[in-house]
Amino acid sequence: MIFLSYLILGALAGTLAGLFGIGGGLIIVPVLVYSFEIQGLSPDILTHLAVGTSLATIVVTSLSSIRAHHAKGAVRWSIFVLMSAGVLFGAWFGVYTAIHMTGEVLQKAIGVFAILIAMKMWIGFKARDSSLIPSRPTFVSAGIFIGWASSIFGIGGGTLSVPFLRRSNLEMHNAVGTSAACGLPIALMGALANMYMGQGNDLLPAMTTGYVYWPAFLGIVLTSMLFARFGAQLAHHLSTDVLQKLFAVFLLLVGAEFLIP
Repeated sequence: MIFLSYLILGALAGTLAGLFGIGGGLIIVPVLVYSFEIQGLSPDILTHLAVGTSLATIVVTSLSSIRAHHAKGAVRWSIFVLMSAGVLFGAWFGVYTAIHMTGEVLQKAIGVFAILIAMKMWIGFKARDSSLIPSRPTFVSAGIFIGWASSIFGIGGGTLSVPFLRRSNLEMHNAVGTSAACGLPIALMGALANMYMGQGNDLLPAMTTGYVYWPAFLGIVLTSMLFARFGAQLAHHLSTDVLQKLFAVFLLLVGAEFLIP
């Protein structure tokens, strides 16, 4: 029954990854925390194990989502290269930061963060003159921060990178596609860091490598790859305004889930 829940979770996370340019972590992390509680795992490692496992699944989800968005010409690869330079460093440092935080603090912080981003996405972004497109160092710096914050919360970075890219004059579909691409280096570095830094913890269950729990990883990725393509196709059939509003509602619901006991 637990494994079936992982399969359903993967389908939902994959759809969200393709639709909103996120890795699905905002759904995966809270559900995994609940699942691990049912399994009787220690509260001391619940959140960290959920975060690490989430990042590992996003590696696979991102690959499928990237392929679908690239086929639609939605990925701005020049921006991806600049942001990835910062993302890799930020993601490693983010895992180091998360390990020194409690699970309760992580959950409350991401709840507030998600609601704030939802409000901004709902209001929208003022048009900017093309001459004010961010410089290369700005994209790299943004990548560092996005990678750092994303690896703390076990997400693919879309909650930060999509608003940033929209503010940088990218159309919503390009922002979603480029965000999906940036999720890969975030997840890859974050997962590797969790596997490395989580070694030696006696509270971890069997079939783990550091803070990555492989049974959950397998169940989620089996369905997430297929549904990421479906989500990406759906995204390109929605208007920019509708897609942005749906993204805002989604984040609001997630934020409330983290904050309400």
